[in-house]
Amino acid sequence: MGRKQERVFVAGERADQRPGSRSRFCCLRSWCQTAEMSGTTTIRGVTLAFDRDGTGQTLVWGHGLTSSRQSEDELGLVDWSRVRSMADVVRYDARGHGDSGFTPNSPDYSWDRLALDQIGLWDELGIERAVAGGASMGAATALHVAVMAPERVTGLVLVIPPTAWETRAGQTELYRQMADVVETGGVEPLIEASAALPPPDPFLDDRRWKQRRADALRAADPVRLAGVFRGAAIADLPPVEDVRDIACPTLILAWSGDTGHPVRTAERLGDLIADTAVSVASTATDVAGWTDRVVDFLGRIA
Repeated sequence: MGRKQERVFVAGERADQRPGSRSRFCCLRSWCQTAEMSGTTTIRGVTLAFDRDGTGQTLVWGHGLTSSRQSEDELGLVDWSRVRSMADVVRYDARGHGDSGFTPNSPDYSWDRLALDQIGLWDELGIERAVAGGASMGAATALHVAVMAPERVTGLVLVIPPTAWETRAGQTELYRQMADVVETGGVEPLIEASAALPPPDPFLDDRRWKQRRADALRAADPVRLAGVFRGAAIADLPPVEDVRDIACPTLILAWSGDTGHPVRTAERLGDLIADTAVSVASTATDVAGWTDRVVDFLGRIA
């Protein structure tokens, strides 16, 4: 695959304008082979940290709220080594998360604004067409990308899509309360309150679930954390009529027992998007099969 390339992009400089960049670092088609690379680039006034590796059609992936590439790797929902064997995988830390920068304007963290960040990353890396995917907030971001740039999205992989539309109000109020708690008392009261909540069904026997959540919250900057919570409080999926117009093949992977990511949203999306496969996991074994489903889906639409 070639040696790892540490690359820091300069704001305002497109990937396809850099000498030799087209052959080594970017792809103007929906299929390419890239040398492994990681770095940062400035998109819409914030530094985004990303990595890219793999061979095949391009898949751009976003993580969930308060998560990051590192947190996703620790949870292990997807075996990225297998996916990279058949796809050019781009992963990045969203604005306000992980190794990426923070901006103090809460609306920057609504899902439609995060979709603009992702489209900007596509442009910076010279990606013309790709599969858009992600978990939770990342799934919502991918949906907004598909609505904003349908001609560029060749497929969608939506993992644990969050509350939406008529079920969103209760969740947005919860995020406002969480932001208030963090701003006034830090993360410990939030950790204490969340400890009473059961994990999703596939993780009921996973003793590490709550500890991972607590560790992630303690590692977060409280100012950044409150900011992304307030952004989530004004976020929603695209309007139903826009989602109904999505024509690309779509894979939806949900799990049961999670009020923040209800099966109802996955099923509703499955009803709205014509070419959709929906799978609901209720056990750890079910979740362990998600990589197979992603690989099979990418093979089908390649």
